[in-house]
Amino acid sequence: MSRTILIVDDHPSFRASARRLLEADGYDVVGEASDGLSALEAVRDLRPEVVLLDVQLPDIDGFEVASRLTNGGGGPAVVLTSSRDAADIVPFAADAGVRGFVPKSELSAAALEAALR
Repeated sequence: MSRTILIVDDHPSFRASARRLLEADGYDVVGEASDGLSALEAVRDLRPEVVLLDVQLPDIDGFEVASRLTNGGGGPAVVLTSSRDAADIVPFAADAGVRGFVPKSELSAAALEAALR
């Protein structure tokens, strides 16, 4: 079973490599966004099951985007990603309603699935 996913990151090279990696493992990448506002629009329009969301975005940070997406439930499962250390991210992740965190350097379908559990 494939899951639909939206990749949100301000670096085109990361979005492209994440797309290739996740599609190779059966994910259906329904879209990409380069900033928080675009991510919110894309989620509304594309209705992905999962959002892979970078913490550092040029407009709204990933924690705020995640809070908006998960507020009230019924939204997509949000997994944060960053090149920063997990210790900098995880303490804030629960408040944002996210399902987990995957470091960019460790991104794989298996790591994503583990974060979603």
